[in-house]
Amino acid sequence: MKPYRSLVMLLLAAALGVLAATWLAQQDLSALGRVIVRTGGYDYSTSVPAALLLVLLAWLLLGALWYLLRLPVRTWSRYRKRRGRARLLEGLAALQGGHWSRAERLLAAAAEDPEAGALALAAAVRAADGRGDGNAAQEWLRALAGRDPVAHALLQAERLLGQGRPVDAINALDVAAAQPLPPRGLVLRVRALRMIGRAGEAYGLLGALRQQNALPPAELAQLEGELAAQALQEAADANELAERWEATPKPLRTAPDVVAAYAVRAAALRWNDAALRHLDHALDARWDEALAALYGRLPIGHVDSRRASAQRWLQAHPASPALLLTLARLARQQGQWTQAEDFLHRALAQGAGAEAWEELGDGLAAAGDEARARLAYANALRASRGEPVQALPGRDLRERIHDLAVPETRDGHGIPHLPGQG
Repeated sequence: MKPYRSLVMLLLAAALGVLAATWLAQQDLSALGRVIVRTGGYDYSTSVPAALLLVLLAWLLLGALWYLLRLPVRTWSRYRKRRGRARLLEGLAALQGGHWSRAERLLAAAAEDPEAGALALAAAVRAADGRGDGNAAQEWLRALAGRDPVAHALLQAERLLGQGRPVDAINALDVAAAQPLPPRGLVLRVRALRMIGRAGEAYGLLGALRQQNALPPAELAQLEGELAAQALQEAADANELAERWEATPKPLRTAPDVVAAYAVRAAALRWNDAALRHLDHALDARWDEALAALYGRLPIGHVDSRRASAQRWLQAHPASPALLLTLARLARQQGQWTQAEDFLHRALAQGAGAEAWEELGDGLAAAGDEARARLAYANALRASRGEPVQALPGRDLRERIHDLAVPETRDGHGIPHLPGQG
């Protein structure tokens, strides 16, 4: 509609110019001066206002003529653009529906559009991958590299990550490093860095991810915890471990996964005091069954102090299977098998699984009770498969009731906790 409106305006302006020229011809404008044009032996004379009006009229007529001459070209260009956009939309719809060949054909035609061609080429790569033609996908990628290097780098990196080639994915992203990576590129780089064991470097990109809203807040918070834990696990020595721990935000220093990663790495580096201290602090701040189990499993010494802490926690968490298993392990390390066995039966009664059965089997075997040890090991295997376990002989009714019994605990208002509450 716009071209026709412009044409009407031009014609209207030309008509107004003709009317104005006719009116001026009837007026006496000689007092305003005259313009004389001499050419070919002839002199043309008119007033200044009439000359200005004639120039304006000539300009309008030339403009209208130029517009009319270009109109077929512009009309054809608009037609091609509409047809290209229609093919792009049809191709994307076919791609969404899984019609790979049809989508690739339509997108190839849409790639001729200079404005939407890069989008069509990127979609054509996905269509070629969908029908399993790697050679065609590479051809479309090469064409995309000439149109939009950043889009090519993002798509290539995504494909390489899907093939399990994170180093090549990082190299592909580095090709587009001359321009700032868009949010999706940052996410891909973080994924690749995690896969090659460079979580510390990936953790440094979290600020940019947060600033660009590259991920939903919940997903970003989860990623931050995972990267913090992995970065601690990858610490090369105690100094690097301490630096990364200090750089970890305070809320994450009591997160179970992060604390567990720190404690395991600290124990591996023979930094037992630090591992024990942070485990104690985390369990005091926020109870977690996995950390409670790790507390008894880590080879960090300090058995007496660890058992004292575990006994203190047992008053607040008497039905914790992980804590009862930890107490059993610590009692065994102290050479108190009778108490360890009692803790293990209580842990099993409260829902402990294969790990507790295996610990019971180890203790019974060390005590020389081979028959019951074999049954405990068999139950550990059954529990790991989710199969029913067999009752261990030698436990009378009173002992079984004792195993199930849990002391009543109340909150600060004197209200009893329901089963399963901490």
